[in-house]
Order: sequence, then structure tokens, then C-alpha cells
Amino acid sequence: MIQNIIFDFGDVFINLDKPATVARLTEKFGTFEISEEMQAKNDAYEMGLMSSAEFVAYYKEVFPKATEKDLLDAWNCILLDIPQNRIDFIKDLAASKKYKLYLLSNTNDIHIQHVINEISLEKFEEFKNCFDQFYLSYEINLRKPNADIFEFVLKDAHLTPKETLFIDDTAEHIATAHSLGIHTWNLIPGKDEVTNLFNQPYPFK
Repeated sequence: MIQNIIFDFGDVFINLDKPATVARLTEKFGTFEISEEMQAKNDAYEMGLMSSAEFVAYYKEVFPKATEKDLLDAWNCILLDIPQNRIDFIKDLAASKKYKLYLLSNTNDIHIQHVINEISLEKFEEFKNCFDQFYLSYEINLRKPNADIFEFVLKDAHLTPKETLFIDDTAEHIATAHSLGIHTWNLIPGKDEVTNLFNQPYPFK
């Protein structure tokens, strides 16, 4: 029986426009491809292994004509809105006390600060307080889809995999969780809605 639910953040609660950052930078500075070095820097930043200042400084070297505002605007334009019905859903679920609730997100300090600025600190804290624990990759120095982030959460929160459901929009993340014996739902943005969680046939029915 499911007793614990771990939710992703992006495209589960907050809508994302994943191609937007590359599109914005291409529009302003010309076509480019994300190099292995860029991806490594992005991953390191998500794991809290470099500061926001270091991250922006790196991209200033990549795009020497860009201002800091250009880079921050491009980095944040991936983030869209958090529909109110999803907020209401998680608040109601938390109030029911039927499950232990967790959030597990690959994210970074710039994105979180942007979300707080957009919705207000009060509303962000209200959302955060719906969860028993809030695991952000840059704070715990781990990231999906690596198995160690799931093992960390299971150990830290004292969770049993067979009693735990993980919800994420990325198939690679789902595959890792599934390999550890965690129940999973690969939510497809634009097709599925987290608010319909309990209409899923498994593992609740």
C-alpha cells in the first residue's frame, strides 16, 4: 500500500518551456549548440557545486556580448506559471494527512529565487509547507537521474520503496526510481495532470 508520495516540481506543479532558454539566447546572440562543457556546468550548478556568481560568469565568457540581465532572463524564461488547481490539490492532499508527501527537484538557486519573486515568498512557503520534506538538488548536492539521489531520499526520510510512489515527467528519472523498487507514474505534460493522480489505475486501485 502506498504511504509516501514523492513529486517532481517542473511540469508537475510549475509549467515549463524547456526549449525557451536556448531559443532566447539564439535569438539574441545567434545559433549555438549546448556543448558537453556547458551541460557539465549546468549539471554542476544544479548540484550546488558552483555558485550562482560562478555560473553566470561562465556564461558571460560563452556569450561575451551578453549582460548579466540577458543571461538571467534567458535562464529563467523556462519557468512559467503554477496553476492554482495544482496548488489547491497539494494543499488538500496535505490536509488529509493520508500520505507522507515529498518534493524532489533538479533545480538551482537562480530558478528558486525567480519562482519566489514571481509568486511571493509567502505563497512559496505555503506550497513548501505542504510537504514533509523538500529535496532540492542544489541543496543536497545530488541530482536525478542518478540512483544516489533516490537512495539518499529513501534513507533520509526512512521510506520503504514498495510503499512509495514517485511522480516525474522525465522517463529517465522514472526508470531509475523503478529500478530501486519504487512505484512510479511518468506524468506526460499536456496529457496528464497531477490533480488526476487518484484516477490512475495503479497503484491506488
